[in-house]
Amino acid sequence: MSTPPITELTTRARDIFRLVVEGYLATGQAVGSKTLASAGALNLSPASIRSVLHELESLGLLAAPHTSAGRLPTESGLRLFVDGMMQVAEPTAEERAAIESRLAQPGPVEAALEATSALLSSLSSAAGVVMVPRREPRLAHLQLVPLATDRALAVLVGADGSVENRVVDLPPGLPPRALEQASNYISAHLGGRTLPEAVRAIRMEVASGRSALDAASRDLVERGLAVWSEDALRRPVLIVRGQANLLDEGALGDIERVRQLLDDLENKQSVAELLDAAREAEATRIFIGAENRLFALSGSSVIASPYRDRDGRVVGVVGVIGPTRLNYARLVPMVDFTAQTLSRMGAMGKLIG
Repeated sequence: MSTPPITELTTRARDIFRLVVEGYLATGQAVGSKTLASAGALNLSPASIRSVLHELESLGLLAAPHTSAGRLPTESGLRLFVDGMMQVAEPTAEERAAIESRLAQPGPVEAALEATSALLSSLSSAAGVVMVPRREPRLAHLQLVPLATDRALAVLVGADGSVENRVVDLPPGLPPRALEQASNYISAHLGGRTLPEAVRAIRMEVASGRSALDAASRDLVERGLAVWSEDALRRPVLIVRGQANLLDEGALGDIERVRQLLDDLENKQSVAELLDAAREAEATRIFIGAENRLFALSGSSVIASPYRDRDGRVVGVVGVIGPTRLNYARLVPMVDFTAQTLSRMGAMGKLIG
């Protein structure tokens, strides 16, 4: 069933629908006709309200968890509310100051982004997520250490002092000197370049015939650099903080859904792929429930916004993940403001080295 546009609902239906959604987002509980009637905002009898609730349910906007219970908004109903009825509440001066001061603290980029994730979690009572810019470390040294006849350990030292290890498969019959020759070649001739730059440079040298490497060492250099480059592109760099916030009192009655959500958050590759969908957006994006495959089973929502570097390029995504009863009106502008603050840092060169 397709969701009707908000303009097709009567004024009475819109008012009742809005009160049900707002009540659900505030409490996580179904809202009944008696509750709506006793609030006094509608000036309608419970019987009249029940009639409208039934109409909204037949349109697929509301659902009844039990036959005698009140109504909850469906995911389609939440989407209609978010897109057509929600009035956003801008972050308070205190919230803006907290975000700006936390991000302005001196330290490495990763520390600022981790603080961002933790801060969003504390402000939203959900899980805060930040997809970190994929860093392109510059090479200072690479050493290939034999492990077995068919494997070697590649130890990569970055110009920033970082050290990472990877196992590289060796071609059969590789001479022992090839490992040392490949290590020396990379360190002497490709130092100071990023991994993609190193791959391009060595391929240009080989193609032009300027490389002093023999065939075995040349193959090993390409093999090693390719492993590093592909690994850097595939590896999700994701910071998630505040998973414990998802275990609130409202979660106790739906512990299986929360368990599924926590399992989903452990799959950082899939979460990063989901957040990647927000990279092309000009503004904050909202994914509700089954609108994304990853959180379809847990019935969770994601609010995400891209942030940029000094050249205006999107380098990451910041957001929150939680149950569908997130306070969208408060969190959408908060996530947007956080992304804008990160982008201002990027414009000043504080995000990407």
